[in-house]
Amino acid sequence: MEISGKTLAAVGACLVLAALLLFAASYELSHPHVIASLPSAGTGESGTSMSSAPVPAGDVASDFKLEDAATGETVSLSSLKGKVVFLNVWATWCGPCREEMPSMETLYDDFRNNKDFVMLAVSQDTKGKSAVIPYVQKNGYHFRVLLDPENKVSDEYGVSGVPETFIIDRKGRIVAHHMGAFDWSRPDVREALQQLLSAKEG
Repeated sequence: MEISGKTLAAVGACLVLAALLLFAASYELSHPHVIASLPSAGTGESGTSMSSAPVPAGDVASDFKLEDAATGETVSLSSLKGKVVFLNVWATWCGPCREEMPSMETLYDDFRNNKDFVMLAVSQDTKGKSAVIPYVQKNGYHFRVLLDPENKVSDEYGVSGVPETFIIDRKGRIVAHHMGAFDWSRPDVREALQQLLSAKEG
């Protein structure tokens, strides 16, 4: 019996979601503070299934310093400790990145008044500002965009392709990781982030 690619992708998504739920449950039993596990799979530009998997609990996110595309200021991850950080690696030439960014803007709007939530979109465009700023302005995105033409963040975080997203808690630990495009406007994503924001540092 022939099994379609869509069927295989759906089965794969269910398995990934089950793994995430098991991870969250086991982690919460051993850690009283909250950890978010984000839901499963999206579909990339080629139509292949893109999986998501949590980074092992407790992994500390590597520090970095990058230029803010809009202001020219240097932004470091270490300066954001105590906040929940949504870190997305992307590029203007990436189809799946363009697909998910409107939902990132929706998520940003949901939390923009919460001073403890930070969204960072790290661009891999080698042309830097000349490619990034027109794209961001044209699409009306308001979240913070950082320039990384040398792919420093990708190297530090082991990024295998774009887009790729990491959720970092108040202590600077990576608590969730998603590979591929995703609908970040989903209610379950907002709920998971709200849990992290409601957790006290320490």
